[in-house]
Amino acid sequence: MRFLLRRLALFVAALAVISILIFMALRVLPGDVASVMAGTDSPPERVAALRSQLGLNKPLIGQYLDWSWALLHGDFGVSTLTGRTISAQVGARVTVTFPLIVMGLLVAVVIGIPLGCASTLAKSGRVRAFLHALAIVGGSIPALWGGSLLILLFGRGIGLVGLFPSQGFPQEGWAAFSRALASLVLPALSVGIIVGSGLMRYTHAALGELLSSGTIDMAMACGMTRTRAVLTVGLRLAMPQLVSVIGLTFAEMITGVMVIENLFNIPGLGQGLISDLGNRDLIAVQGELFMLAAFFLVIGLVVDLLHRALDPRLNDFAERTR
Repeated sequence: MRFLLRRLALFVAALAVISILIFMALRVLPGDVASVMAGTDSPPERVAALRSQLGLNKPLIGQYLDWSWALLHGDFGVSTLTGRTISAQVGARVTVTFPLIVMGLLVAVVIGIPLGCASTLAKSGRVRAFLHALAIVGGSIPALWGGSLLILLFGRGIGLVGLFPSQGFPQEGWAAFSRALASLVLPALSVGIIVGSGLMRYTHAALGELLSSGTIDMAMACGMTRTRAVLTVGLRLAMPQLVSVIGLTFAEMITGVMVIENLFNIPGLGQGLISDLGNRDLIAVQGELFMLAAFFLVIGLVVDLLHRALDPRLNDFAERTR
């Protein structure tokens, strides 16, 4: 309970600090927010009206208190470009970005953990060297280049083997389930191959530490084969570390899919944020950045709690250090 309360207090404090940083970051732009949003050729009357509409004629502390009070009530603001609430805009984009991230993460897990185990269990030096080189090459591929290559290979209408759509997302959304799912296959592969290469290296390193510590030898002394000891005892002991890596990777993939969404013309969070920046809809950007930061912190909190639940040694250590 003490750990949970301490983590929740740190979570709230981090949210407060991030809100201040995001608020101030948009106020240090040349001129002011109203001038940037109105454009360089806008008349002074338009800028003054926009300042009054957005409450920018108040002192900074008053503006921040108004904004933070609205956040506490779930009001992230209204887009000056579309007139929609930021919550509605982000909600519509999340239904595209989150499935893309989940699919990419599934591809990464399917690739990374089995190949990481294979590189640990391989007896041949050539096989180990090949898998090590495969992990390095896969992790070194730029997302833009890898996605473009997949389009040229499997993109419908342009690729050598036209299997999947390479551009866009159905206007009907997930109501057209099969077409929506097909449109995310190539973007998910683009993300998943790169992330899976990193997960492969993490898995190999975690199992390698257990091999050198003698834990696997003890399991083998109990009658297990080396393969069974690594896949049962080794993976179970390495699971807390892998859960931490997967959880943090899930959070990082939100920003990582920005390039992929723009390459495949997917209307998700990344493309929307870049579009709002380009259209100088800074009120929308302010709310979207805060929501993304809050999501990162939530994922970090959940990973900490899962790590503690999966590794009882952390609880024992906490009891001894009280």
